[in-house]
Amino acid sequence: MHLIENYFPSLTDRQREQFAALDSLYREWNEKINVVSRKDIDNLYEHHVLHSLAIARYINFRPGTRILDLGTGGGFPGVPLAIMFPDCEFKLIDGTGKKIRVAQEVCQTIGLKNCHPEHLRGEEEKEKFHFVVSRAVMPLPDLVKLVRKNISKEQTNALPNGIICLKGGDLQEETKPFRKVIQTIELNSYFTEEWFKEKYVIYLPLC
Repeated sequence: MHLIENYFPSLTDRQREQFAALDSLYREWNEKINVVSRKDIDNLYEHHVLHSLAIARYINFRPGTRILDLGTGGGFPGVPLAIMFPDCEFKLIDGTGKKIRVAQEVCQTIGLKNCHPEHLRGEEEKEKFHFVVSRAVMPLPDLVKLVRKNISKEQTNALPNGIICLKGGDLQEETKPFRKVIQTIELNSYFTEEWFKEKYVIYLPLC
């Protein structure tokens, strides 16, 4: 939890309470459903919560922004981002029902009213959003094909609507088709922990 407060010192008391509650909730659920790797649960705040919040370092979503988290699993990056941006609306979808159940229970327990997890595949999602976020769900060209239909034409933020995703490793091949417009930021420019080396936030406008 101190990691989150270190990088985001302006949290409200309510946000601190919600972030602090995640540790015991995910530990409890992880005993029933393998949402986070068993050996990684002790690194929940660094590897999952703070990693998700790299998107909050990249963009400050304006109130009223609608965000789709595609392939959220147990709620990442959507749950941490919904805590960080209480005036935005988040829809979290995943094709695995038991993982979505975890996200639903976490949101309900911490009173996260702006976060709506739903058991749904990307192909089935029909609504429009300003941004789509994800954590290494699929290669970028496949993601673009899947969610282009979901990007709203209505602009509300400083950045044009599009995809913001978290990825790691060598990204040259999958970003090649978009090299004229894509933006790639190394996460170690945001966070000093060794784990964030060779991890990136990628932004691709789609409007």
